[in-house]
Amino acid sequence: MANLDSTHLKAGDKAPDFEGVDQDGKIVKLSDFKGQKLVLFFYPKDNTPGCTKEVCNLRDNYQLLQKQGYKLLGVSADSQRKHRNFIDKFRLPFPLLSDPDRYVISAYGVWGRKKFMGREFDGILRTTFVIDDGTIQDVITKVNTQDHANQILP
Repeated sequence: MANLDSTHLKAGDKAPDFEGVDQDGKIVKLSDFKGQKLVLFFYPKDNTPGCTKEVCNLRDNYQLLQKQGYKLLGVSADSQRKHRNFIDKFRLPFPLLSDPDRYVISAYGVWGRKKFMGREFDGILRTTFVIDDGTIQDVITKVNTQDHANQILP
């Protein structure tokens, strides 16, 4: 799938502040990760082949990511209930933010034109931001869903 647009954010930019609700209804804010390294990954939809590969790769490498000091937070427009089911089904050890109104998705500029099987449509552009103490360190726009953890690790 080709992304026709991509985020306006780049390494060195201040990460846009956000507040959202996770799979359990808990409010999650960027400020919760003050002084920490955060992997903020945006993905299109729970229980789809590419998204499942991506989260399972992050799950399988979670301890290694934690050892390097990373916290993980996934974001999609799916509901809290869908996120809870996705987490339970694949035993994900990290939270997923529900953003049905696309506030966080828009703030990070990851909503745009996509092309899949000759069809163009608007949707979430699979993008990962590595944030350290509120500053974007890296933006990964060409996510390898099967080996995403290695794209994040130094």
